[in-house]
This record gives sequence, C-alpha cells and structure tokens, in this order.
Amino acid sequence: MNTKTPAADGHSTVITYDNHFMTEPAASPRHVTGAHLAKRALAELGHALASFPLTIAALVFIVPMLENGAFWAMSTAGVRKLGAAARALARALLGEDIPDPPPLRQAHLVKVASPDAAAIVGFTQAVTAAGGKARPWESKPGVTTRLLPLPRVAELAAEAGIPADCVRPRNEVANWFATRILDPVAWRARGYFALKLPLAAAGLALTAACWLGGLFWLTFPAWRALGLGFSSLAGSFTFIPLGVVLLLAAPWVTHGLTEADLWLMRGLLGPGSSAARIRVLEQSRARVVDDSAARLRGIERDLHDGTQAQLVALAMKLGLAREKLQGDGADLARVTQLVEDAHRGALEAIADLRTLARGIHPPVLDNGLADALTTLASRSAVPVELVTDVPERPSAAIETIAYFSAAELLANVAKHSGARHATLEAVHVPGLLRIRVTDDGAGGARPVPGGGLRSLAERVRTVDGHIEVVSPQGGPTTVTVELPSHA
Repeated sequence: MNTKTPAADGHSTVITYDNHFMTEPAASPRHVTGAHLAKRALAELGHALASFPLTIAALVFIVPMLENGAFWAMSTAGVRKLGAAARALARALLGEDIPDPPPLRQAHLVKVASPDAAAIVGFTQAVTAAGGKARPWESKPGVTTRLLPLPRVAELAAEAGIPADCVRPRNEVANWFATRILDPVAWRARGYFALKLPLAAAGLALTAACWLGGLFWLTFPAWRALGLGFSSLAGSFTFIPLGVVLLLAAPWVTHGLTEADLWLMRGLLGPGSSAARIRVLEQSRARVVDDSAARLRGIERDLHDGTQAQLVALAMKLGLAREKLQGDGADLARVTQLVEDAHRGALEAIADLRTLARGIHPPVLDNGLADALTTLASRSAVPVELVTDVPERPSAAIETIAYFSAAELLANVAKHSGARHATLEAVHVPGLLRIRVTDDGAGGARPVPGGGLRSLAERVRTVDGHIEVVSPQGGPTTVTVELPSHA
C-alpha cells in the first residue's frame, strides 16, 4: 500500500517498513530514541574523561614555554597541534566538526622611515585600510608594518610619497620569530587550555559525584549488608532515591559541561575573529565553486559521452533507413530493424536525460520535501522507516540540500554499514530543518578528510548548517544534519 494522509494537527507522517508505506499520526518534532540519548551521554562522558589528560599534557608543554619570546615561537607549532588534537577528539567522540583555524600567516615585517611626519601618518592609514598592521616608532618618524608583503608595502609607500630606499624589510630570522610569536591561533589555543583545566577538573569531580555517587547510593543496601555502611539496614534503603536522582542528573550535568567545552572550542580553537571567519567563508565559497565546476564538467561529460553519442547513432540509423526506403527493392525487414534500433536508442537517450535532470534537481521536490523523501526511501537498497513532519516548506535551496544529504546518507548506509534497517527523519521547526538517518549497522563512521561525510559537512556549512555524527563501534550510527529554514 502506498498512501499518505494528513494527521489531525495538519502535519503528515509517512512510515515505511521494508519499503512499503502506511500512514500514522505525526510524531513529535523532537523524535529521539532512548538509545540515542544513552549513547550521546556515554560519548560525552568519554569525552570528559579523555580530554582531561590531553589538557594536562597541553599545559605541561605550554607553561614552561611561556618563559620568553623565543620559546613562544618554538612552541607555536606544537600548540597548534594540541588544538587540532582537541578538535579531533570532539569530532571523534561527539561528532562536532569544528572548522580549522586559518593557517600560519607570515608576519612580513617591513621598516618604513621618512622625515615627513605627514607622509608617515597617511602611510599608516593606508596600511591599516589594506588589512595590515603598523606600529609607529617612538624615537623618530617611521613605522614597522606587519602582515602585508613587501611589494604591497612599497606600493603604499610610493603612493604616500615615501622614497623606495626608505622601505627596508626585516631579515628572515626576525620574520620567522615574529610570525610565530604573534600567531593569534596559538595564543587562543593557550587560552583555551588554561580555561579548560578548571572546567575539566570540575567535570571530573561532578562526573564522579553524579555517576559513581549515584551508583554507590543506589546500591547502598548491598554495601551495608557487606558491613561497609554506617546506617541500619532499613535506613540504608532511604539512600536509594538519592542514587536515582544523581544517576538521572548525571547525563544532564555532563551535557552542560560538554556544551561549555564546545563553546570554548568554537570560540578559541575555531576560525576566531571576524577576519578569520571571512577567510573560512572564502574557502567555503571556493569549495562550492569547485564543486559546482566539477558537477558541470560531469554533466557535460555525461551529455557528450552518453546522450550525444546515442543521438548521433539514432540519426545514423534513421539516415540508413531513409536510404533503404529511397532505393529500388527496399529491404523492409532491414528498414524495420533500423527503425526499431533507432526507437530503442531514443528511449535510452530519454531515460539518460531524465536521470541527468533528476541529478540536477529532482522533479519530485516540486511536490515538497516529504514526497521527495518518500520516493527516495522507496528506492533504498536497505529497508527504510521514514518519519516526516514538515508543516511549512523551507526555501528551495535548503530543500535541495536536504534531499541530497538524505540521499548521500542512505547511500552510505547501503554501501558501508552492513545495516539491515534504517530510519530517515525529517522535522521542520521554525527556523530549522533537521534530517536524521539512523541505522543498525557496524558503526565506526567518521568524517575523515576526503570522505563523504566530510564533503557533506563542508557543503552543509556553506549555508551555516551543521552535521553531527554519533557512530560508536558496533553501532548504531546516527547522523543528524541541521539546516536553516532559508538560505
């Protein structure tokens, strides 16, 4: 049966079992399973335990290196790697893909001197407007510029009326040290680990109090029976509710500490300032342009090697048939065969064009995301349970990204997970569209560089979306894509 009816509240839900459809009342927009919450809590607990020794190791390395500027420079690469390790730990255990900070930016120290104080003032303003830094000298008119290459500094100096012989670059050693001493990414990483230490210590203390304390008080009568308690056996049962409360509070306490840690990481281990954020957006835009160019080349190749070749063969066969008909004693059997071959080729070309057009923009999206996902689930190689609650349509661009995200995730389930069953959820709440795919496969999915999940995360990030991967070894795997309602 393949039907779909609206629920009483105006929402609609289609459930698919073994790719056969039936309708049920709409589920809550916050449809999450207890298993997912439990695995998320364990992942956050694992992150709290694993990040503490990383923080200790980072501070053991960082603190002695704060002695002087030379140590600052020599420790910059190591501090950056420690920040990358913290991001990798969050990505592996929490599925939080924090963007990498910008690469090391060369200092390009250049000294510019001039007896004309007005020219120096104008030159300083020009350097600042060009995105560089200028530090005035105290003893005489002049500045030391930073972050702008020598040719650009010379050009700005010439525009300000400063002679070329007054522009002198610093030597390579000074530039090497300045680049690393003044690296904002390294200093933010140092700040992160300094703030992370009390947070990690509090996390361990609260984790022990809630998780271990909850287990202890929950099983307190057993400890009392073994002679380790200080209360009567009857009184020991009064501590069981305390253990229940602590165990119920433990996941939420751990979640709160994890969110605080992620907030610090996004601010201190990510792109950072607005200028760095702009550079990340420029890189993201470049990836989108490259991806679009690759898709256009693929479309051109498919048209040239597939449809065009079929149409050429079709024209040749029709031409041969015409020649046969124009001659004396036409071989009707041969003409019929040519026409049949041409007809078959035309049908294949139409099918190829239809497939190509579906890959650019699936026509089924014209009827809404719910119908498109229904069609997608019916074609899946793995039986899919589909739950949709999309009372209001997002923008067309967001619908397209959501559709292809779901298509790629279901393809990954079929190819790599070994799953026997999958669940696809699409929920739209005001301002947010959430796509979630869960499978009962082997687990272990990670957004590695060059992989499908990392590429998907980059495409989702172009519209300020977010992807979360929870995939412990042994499964199940849950991948959640969150997109804004409007691009």
